[in-house]
Amino acid sequence: MLRADEEADGADLPIPAPMRIETSHKGIFAGARVDYKAVVSNLLLKNEAGEVYADAVTTAYLSDKRDGRPVTFVFNGGPGSSSVWLHMGLVGPKRVVVPSDAQNAGLAPYTLVDNEYSLIGTSDVVMIDPIGTGYSRLAGKGKPEDVYGLAEDARTVAQIIREWVRVNNRWNTPIYIMGESFGTTRAAAILPYLEDGPEPLRVNGLILISQALDYTGSSPFPNNLVAFVTYLPTEAATAWYHGKVEKTGSLEEHLKEVRAFAMNEYLPALFKGSALGKAEFDSVATKLAGYLGLDVAYVKRAKLRVLGGRFVKELMRDEGLAVGRLDSRYLLDEIDDTADSPRADAADAAISGAYSAALHNYLRNDLGVDLDRPYYISGPEVGREWVWARDPEGYYEPSYVNTAPDLAESMRFNAGLRVLVASGYYDFATPFFDAEYTFWRHGIDMSRVTMTYYEAGHMMYLHKPSLEAVARDVKAFIEGR
Repeated sequence: MLRADEEADGADLPIPAPMRIETSHKGIFAGARVDYKAVVSNLLLKNEAGEVYADAVTTAYLSDKRDGRPVTFVFNGGPGSSSVWLHMGLVGPKRVVVPSDAQNAGLAPYTLVDNEYSLIGTSDVVMIDPIGTGYSRLAGKGKPEDVYGLAEDARTVAQIIREWVRVNNRWNTPIYIMGESFGTTRAAAILPYLEDGPEPLRVNGLILISQALDYTGSSPFPNNLVAFVTYLPTEAATAWYHGKVEKTGSLEEHLKEVRAFAMNEYLPALFKGSALGKAEFDSVATKLAGYLGLDVAYVKRAKLRVLGGRFVKELMRDEGLAVGRLDSRYLLDEIDDTADSPRADAADAAISGAYSAALHNYLRNDLGVDLDRPYYISGPEVGREWVWARDPEGYYEPSYVNTAPDLAESMRFNAGLRVLVASGYYDFATPFFDAEYTFWRHGIDMSRVTMTYYEAGHMMYLHKPSLEAVARDVKAFIEGR
């Protein structure tokens, strides 16, 4: 298949034929025996002119018993990531086994096991690979600018959900949406496209794994005052985990203390900047260094502003190790021990090979999928062509990506919409304190929000006890408990 930038003389891209690969299975998930079908199929998406612009491939797990059974639409983030991580780590019927203690998963062969924690025990599941990821591609009249942007992606994924509901006649079914990382940005962004318009589709609940709705608190840049505060509890948890601070009491008790310091002492000190008196500066620096597990002289040289991207290199510099960004339990021995930040992510290096191999093996050998195009774990074209916001007419000020207002507004007119927010303590991509900051400040009805926490990172299901806990929490959320 030609890429969009390889079109010959403006010719249309190929339009694949309709596809449906169906296999029958059975399993025991969350204690429930389920007979189900796995269906890999495509949806040809059309624009307002009725022209095909994309070919979306989904993998659905459908119980033989449909009465009252919800359906959960699942995707990962990126932008540009396929659904491989949630598929093979949390919700699918098989999962790849990686070390629970944050060690490297090593080399093939990897172990795939029946996933007793699969969401299939509670809900039908539709794994969505957004256009440009997995097997999903642009097609026909499709151009990168049709799909590779925040609004364009939200509109497209909402169309995938609605068309899947239409084709499978699931209009009167409870609908849940699960996203991870940027997938949570997308989950909030698609609500206006689903719940408004000529065919409104009400959503029962959002399951946000490692939420990233408002990027203000998850962008650790030098001039972003907020991020120094939102990252501090994650940094403190990481120092705690690696034994760089004295452990007294529980981690939760320790982080409660850190949160209080962050809001009541650290934030005011940062706000004062160079107007901060020496005595107060020294006091805050000493406390901050104590929580971070770093030398107080380093904290003072940083003017109290220790960047998250530097902390992951600095914490264990004396041992020549960098902690992971996606999960700071992981460690990586890099060549350059003098660099200010890591070149690679320890967690990604440890697990990506296992997840890729497992997903490809599973699709081919268990589901019988043998397409004439690669399954993109990470879509190359998405990375090249993505535009966060296409410049509107007139003047506007740049701002952080923020879809929290979409969620807040949707909860106003969908009085039944509930939200589950699952956060890992060791996540440097989407820090858990940022989840609290985001949900506190955007007018979101907190009476319908459940916040859960796990002693793991961005993909908390890499840690077996956290996998068990998050699966239990998701099940309880969908069942309304």
